[in-house]
Amino acid sequence: MHRHRAHLLAALALSLVTPLVAAQAQTEESRAVTGGGITAPGWMGVVDANEARRGGKITDAKLATMTGGLHVTTGPATTYWNSTMHGMGDYTVRATFTEQKYMGLNDHPHPYGIMIAGNGLDTEKPEFLYCAAYGNGNFIFRGFSSTAERGTFSMTTGRAGDANAAVHKAAAKDQPVTQEIAVQVKGDKVSCMINGTEVASYAKSALIGAGKVRTLDGMVGIRFGHNTDAHVSGFTMTRP
Repeated sequence: MHRHRAHLLAALALSLVTPLVAAQAQTEESRAVTGGGITAPGWMGVVDANEARRGGKITDAKLATMTGGLHVTTGPATTYWNSTMHGMGDYTVRATFTEQKYMGLNDHPHPYGIMIAGNGLDTEKPEFLYCAAYGNGNFIFRGFSSTAERGTFSMTTGRAGDANAAVHKAAAKDQPVTQEIAVQVKGDKVSCMINGTEVASYAKSALIGAGKVRTLDGMVGIRFGHNTDAHVSGFTMTRP
């Protein structure tokens, strides 16, 4: 009897906590970064349209070269791309992301990852795909679309993505966590690999069309959720 009651209380507690976490994720405001802007040569960036409508600017986030790579601190949710890198046909984009302090700027996990197929990135209706990891073991594969009703679409479930054992988990808040992330376009397939494991793959036909992207050719770069701080190393694009 006591065990049954304990289970009921635990279930009730979880039902109360889950909406609270979701509400925090939706209501947390982006905090502008001091000394923000882009100082890494060849890189450009833009904040999400919803962030811009609330007054967010690219100078509210920061991208700089640091210790053999790039360091990003947001601010508003931001997409960065290298103006010299344009993916066409078959290609793979990869990088290693390290949060030295997991959730150091927030109270719940925020994602970071690889962006491909970028077109019209500095317009009101950008298009791109990205695969990103969270330091809690989840990942997300989403896209921005010029023809989607709300401007975005998701291939994974929910705002917090899907769990996968390949995605590394931080031991606790303010502890380090590292993710190796790659997105590959090959033949009729688009794949996301995290820490050497394919966590998701889709036929090109599932990603191209009304409400999705128009093409998989485009600029490549990196994508960060708001109020996130991480180092990026080994950013490369390779072709067969």
